[in-house]
Amino acid sequence: MLNIVVKSARETNIKSKLKMINKFICYILMISFIYPWGKTGHRATGEIAESYLTEKTRSEISKILKDPSLAVASTWADEMRSNPDFKKYSTWHYVNMPHNVRYVDSKKSSKGDVVQAIKICKNKLKDSNVSIEEKAFYLRFLVHLIGDIHQPLHVGRAEDRGGNDIKVKWFGNDTNLHRVWDTHIIDDFQMSYTELAMHLQNNFDAADIKLMNEDQWIDESQQIVNKVYSEVKNKDNLGYNYIYKNFDLVKLQLFKAGVRLASTLNEIFDE
Repeated sequence: MLNIVVKSARETNIKSKLKMINKFICYILMISFIYPWGKTGHRATGEIAESYLTEKTRSEISKILKDPSLAVASTWADEMRSNPDFKKYSTWHYVNMPHNVRYVDSKKSSKGDVVQAIKICKNKLKDSNVSIEEKAFYLRFLVHLIGDIHQPLHVGRAEDRGGNDIKVKWFGNDTNLHRVWDTHIIDDFQMSYTELAMHLQNNFDAADIKLMNEDQWIDESQQIVNKVYSEVKNKDNLGYNYIYKNFDLVKLQLFKAGVRLASTLNEIFDE
């Protein structure tokens, strides 16, 4: 009888450990889903924007966000993607269109896209009838989306899901082209987002950045992504040479996003 009791206790203990392992695996999978794109780039963009805000804009942002840091706000829209209520906003992060057609001439998605979403966010933030809680939602999204629109593969082809279905190797490890541009190139630099933001500000001049608007930003990213697609094919093994050829462009896009984010926020809050 004692052996049976001990055996039962052991089985119960094993089952308990298996449940814990399953929960851990589910947690890891959930984290992978929540953070499909790199946080460092988004946060560096938010940090750069902080340097170019007017005092009035900074004050208005503090009234809307409990934590007024744009770096913190920049990743919120990705963090909320695991919430089923946010599924309807999934198309806000990108746009698909023929790569020989300008955005203004393209057929627009009825579900929305990154350009339409930026315009919605701007209008909501300018509307005095919109509550502070709603404005917090649209401000966090705007900070994130201006980062997204400057990542060329967020203007990628529908058939390969913006490079997600172009399988490549990164220093011998399996990944995809979208992740290379979102995360791998930036992470190879091994800088925190604050270090990266400072590095970019030391190497680029905001006065040299053409501010333009979201319709023009998307066309600019489209030109870049056409180049990206032309230089990589499925199963390519990418590494140091690819970083050498493209990292300056990645850094410039991050810096542009930060400067243009600040300009957009100043336009909204400091008219």
